[in-house]
Parts: sequence; C-alpha cells; structure tokens
Amino acid sequence: MNFRVLLIDDDTRLFELLSGYLAPHGVQLLHAADGPHGLAVLENHSVDAVLLDVMMPGMDGLEVCRRIRVRWPVPILMLTARGDELDRVLGLELGADDYVSKPFSPRELLARLRAVLRRSRPDATAEQLVAGELTVDVPGRLVRSDQRTVELTGVEFDLLVALMRRAGRVVPRDSLLSEAGRGDVTVGERTVDVHISHLRAKLGDDPRNPKLIKTVRGVGYVLAREGRNSDEG
Repeated sequence: MNFRVLLIDDDTRLFELLSGYLAPHGVQLLHAADGPHGLAVLENHSVDAVLLDVMMPGMDGLEVCRRIRVRWPVPILMLTARGDELDRVLGLELGADDYVSKPFSPRELLARLRAVLRRSRPDATAEQLVAGELTVDVPGRLVRSDQRTVELTGVEFDLLVALMRRAGRVVPRDSLLSEAGRGDVTVGERTVDVHISHLRAKLGDDPRNPKLIKTVRGVGYVLAREGRNSDEG
C-alpha cells in the first residue's frame, strides 16, 4: 500500500535523504520547511501522516502539533532531540501519536511510521468495547460516552482500549503504555498519570471520586466493568 507523508522540517538535506529511502517502500514524501507552510500543505493535500520536527525557527513543532490537532485527525510522528524528555512529553500531551529521537536511521523512522499508520488504519475486524454507557469502536477509533462523541488523542485512545480490554483487572502503571502497544514510549510513569487525568476529564469521570477509571494506589489503574454506574444504585 502506498502512503503520502508530510515532513515539516527546515532541514532540506533530511528531506532529500528520507525521500530517497522511503520512496521504494511505498511512501511519497512531501516537504514543508516551516510550520506555516506545513499547515498550508495540509489545507490543500490529503496526507496519511505527518513527520514533525520540534525545533524549527518561528513557529515551533509543538505549536504546529497543537494547530494540526484542532483541525485534522492525521497521525503525527514527532522528531525530537535525543534525551529531550520535556519535548516528548509535551508533544504526546498535545496529541502526537509517537516520537523518534534525532539522530535516527531511516530504517528506524520507517518502522515507527509503519507502526503509526497501522494504528490509524486497523484491519476491518470489528471490535466494540462497552463499559456502562461508554462504547469504543476500535477499528473506527471512535469513542462515545453518554451518547456523545469523545475526541481523544492517539495515546489516550490506546490507553483507554488497553484498560477496557482488561476491565475489572488492575493494569500496573509501569506497564500500561506497553499494554496499549506503546512500549517504545519511554517518558516515565508521570506521563501515564497525565494521560489518565486527561482521559477522565474528557469522559466526565470526576477526578476526585472516579467511577470509571479508578486508581489502585501504588499499583496502577483499573476500569470498572460496568463503567461509572458500577458503584451506583
């Protein structure tokens, strides 16, 4: 299958290197040298994923990520400086689906890109998860709570699916990202807590007295089998 991917990065040599490597693997690479031009490309072209550099002059990659997420559901793979944990955390919280640290090999980037595309284009096997009034259409990556559609980032969605597939069982905090298929995201347990906090807010789960995603102190999280109605009545 062929894909069209947009690289937003001011490094022209990187574009030349990646475009030459990715083309034989079925990836057509478009290029924008800065954030505003990247957003303009998205206005006029349909792409399957975005490779987004964090460090760019003018509008940085984090701001570009935020603006993309407001308008487009396209998967975003952040390109970050090696060891810069803050950029990775902020990127994931803003809605990036994954990251790769510079310098990287084209082979590593292709593997990460394929993983992101697989998650955004799951197979047609229907899987619907239900917990109380919360329903998740896994292939369609759609979440509904109390009859309303809930917009989640890629990481939030994967964490929710991992918890729902193990409803009623405690998932340790230090293994939750791996359970969600995000074992390559190594930004610390605090990041899991932040995503769970965001999930609760978006699902209307009171963080002071959560009924849906409960904290097992010192261990991890558990999703109530019957959703937020499990302790009512």
